[in-house]
Amino acid sequence: MKHLLRGAAAFLGACTVAELGASFYFYRRTMKRSKVKTERTMKMSGTDWSKYMPMMKEKKEQMMSWPREDVWITSGDGLKLHGTYFAGERTDRAVICFHGYTSEGMSDYIGLSGYYLSRGYRMLLVDERAHGKSEGEYVGFGCKDRLDALRWIDWMIRKVEREEHMPVQILLHGTSMGASTVLMASGLRLPDQVKGIISDCAFTSPKEVFTHVLHSMYHLPAFPMLNIADFVNRKKAGYGLDECNAAREVRKAKVPALLIHGSRDTFVPCSMCEEIYRNYAGPKRKLIVSGAGHAESYYKDPEAYEAALDEFTGGIIK
Repeated sequence: MKHLLRGAAAFLGACTVAELGASFYFYRRTMKRSKVKTERTMKMSGTDWSKYMPMMKEKKEQMMSWPREDVWITSGDGLKLHGTYFAGERTDRAVICFHGYTSEGMSDYIGLSGYYLSRGYRMLLVDERAHGKSEGEYVGFGCKDRLDALRWIDWMIRKVEREEHMPVQILLHGTSMGASTVLMASGLRLPDQVKGIISDCAFTSPKEVFTHVLHSMYHLPAFPMLNIADFVNRKKAGYGLDECNAAREVRKAKVPALLIHGSRDTFVPCSMCEEIYRNYAGPKRKLIVSGAGHAESYYKDPEAYEAALDEFTGGIIK
């Protein structure tokens, strides 16, 4: 019996060590800046970007022909955050754009830059914390970035209203993690200058999207791996993985929103968009792009995407 108990204890100990090891491995490669990889995220998203390369190359050349400048702010916890600012035609319209996980501001809005700049919008392409040229060791997954968004909004208001002495109307546009950022920010007290939010393929919370990825791609249970990751993240990054959930935050939203999602998104399921839409307390519209994968909606059907933007902004931007 003693030998049996010792064997069982040794087996349980080995399982515990293995579970802890797997949890820390998952945590580091998902949350720690030095370990996250753009190539891995693109592969997991399942979207074939190669077929859009000619279109993206053309639009990038057009975007880069516009004058731009690097701008900086400091986050509430002392990080130096970077953005790229396109003044455009210097009108009273502005859009602040938030990119997806492992991306950066100048990458995710190549396509949409033509839409916004041609319609007279100033564009601020933000590098979220721990991405691009912004500081930060741990990814914010919208939970931290929503507070950074408030500071970027203040930057835009100061730039246009205080320096150029004209009123400004601001849109917030987010893709994937950036979409969750702007939706999480919708539950905060936003300045009156923020007129609307566009969310493209947002997830509800880090915990829920990680659970989906573990189940669908790795065939692993979320427990206890995410419980361990949540504990570590509270210590390291300062927030819990379900501390801020877009589907809960939008219950406090007042500004109008346009929610966009691809019907074939396997990375962030379309059901998350439906849940957020049901909960959204402010005026809302929805566009589900048939056959589009993760973050593919604009490229899959640019006409429908731009028509939805025209209809949405036409009712809120004067």
